[in-house]
Amino acid sequence: MEFNFENELSSKVALVTGGSKGAGKAITERLLKAGAKVIITARNKPEDGDNGAYFIAADLSKPDGTQKVVHEVLSKFGRLDILINNMGGSETPGGGFAVLSDEDWELSFQTNLLAPVRLDRGFLPGMIAHGEGVIIHIASIQAKLPLYDSTLPYAAAKAALVNYSKSLSNEVSPKGVRVLTVSPGWIMTTASSRMMERIAESSGGTVEQAANGVMDALGGIPFGRAAWPQEVAELVGFLVSPRAAYLTGTEYVIDGGTIPTV
Repeated sequence: MEFNFENELSSKVALVTGGSKGAGKAITERLLKAGAKVIITARNKPEDGDNGAYFIAADLSKPDGTQKVVHEVLSKFGRLDILINNMGGSETPGGGFAVLSDEDWELSFQTNLLAPVRLDRGFLPGMIAHGEGVIIHIASIQAKLPLYDSTLPYAAAKAALVNYSKSLSNEVSPKGVRVLTVSPGWIMTTASSRMMERIAESSGGTVEQAANGVMDALGGIPFGRAAWPQEVAELVGFLVSPRAAYLTGTEYVIDGGTIPTV
């Protein structure tokens, strides 16, 4: 899936966390095509090689990892104009509250809340000094539609991220820095596709039946499918562009209608 847009970010330096795969990779490609200089960070280097982005290996769930990224970006590029806090995920076991340890909760909050907080703190002084900048927090519809059986800490951390993002925007928007939240629903990444194949194989059903099962678990997706990573990337590409100059402090949900309430 391809989108046409003008080369509108040619003077910008952008960082995409978790930019080596999934929606992060799609966002990276979208910003590169718009002319931005893009830095990506992840624990492991992208398997498909160099796509034109500058790569920093770091574990952002640890303070040392965020410090490394902030130092290297500012040392090499001198500034940061666009920060996409995309990294996130849930590695905790299913089974509800009783199976979760303090370590499970700590990891979820370090990854999904405190990593963005530390990166924001590292880059905001420079953005404020320049009088401009854009920060995007990639949250999740689970902030409003939590799945307690499998992702209880993740959902709680993302809810905290949405709240923090709104509060931060109130503080720094008067200083020229826009802060926005993007909350996707189910995204059909390569990992999701492989998961559908595994479910189909273990159940003896089809990939389509496996996907329908996931949608049923979410309460249904009126649009009838998961989002493509490029669709999330296109929304992010618009929000960081000059065309969205008056947008700040808002959460944008991209879920095909999954959340059933207003």
